Amino acid sequence: MSTSFVPGRGLALDLQGHIATLTFNRPPLNFFDKELISDMVSALNYLDQQAHCRVVILQADGPTFCAGADFSGGATTFDPALPRALYQQAVQLFRTRKPLIVVVEGAAIGGGLGLAMVGDFRVTSEKARFSANFNRLGIHQGFGLSVTLPRLVGVQMASLLIATGRRINGREALRIGLADVLAEPGCERQAARELAAEIALSAPLAVMSSRETLRMGLADAVEAILDREASEQQWQVATDDFVEGNKAAAERRDPHFVGA
Repeated sequence: MSTSFVPGRGLALDLQGHIATLTFNRPPLNFFDKELISDMVSALNYLDQQAHCRVVILQADGPTFCAGADFSGGATTFDPALPRALYQQAVQLFRTRKPLIVVVEGAAIGGGLGLAMVGDFRVTSEKARFSANFNRLGIHQGFGLSVTLPRLVGVQMASLLIATGRRINGREALRIGLADVLAEPGCERQAARELAAEIALSAPLAVMSSRETLRMGLADAVEAILDREASEQQWQVATDDFVEGNKAAAERRDPHFVGA
């Protein structure tokens, strides 16, 4: 592993005391790509080697936390091989060792919700929006949500959120277990830092060991399910429904799917 880290495009790292903060900025909707996910993996691997770092905060600049991958071009511009390549990087996020707090300001949509689920804890406010909107776009869910979402909210609630693609606010996310801390709007980052400071008071080796036990098998389960998620997405991006789903989302209307 590298003993140093040079932030890539749209990613900044700040380490103060025992708390590291990773901030990404890909305006306007903070879409991720393989490069950004790879840089996040490199940053977290680097922080795993820093003994004085005990907790990591992941946050995003702008009004949207993350809208996932950019599907706006539909099948004409979307590379069907992208999900598998991207997910092979993403699974490494689940294999890092330091506790991760994700600050969700604004919307965490689709793969953006999947990214938020990498964290051990999520801090948000009532103004935030969470949505597993894949089926509304005409595509199978991805980024390991098939594992991570039911792990937090239960199979039945996960099925409901995926099938409907409905948006829920931060208060509802807290109620169902999708979020852990509900802060006042504008105070999310402060609340995340307070939680990080509380965790940093605990013995770091014990925290990492306990975390590893509690998350045992999670990364392997995500890696296994990512293969199916990527395979399903690969053929579905070529369907008429995928084209219609993205067109409807861009036009802010209900989609008219035909099942083909």
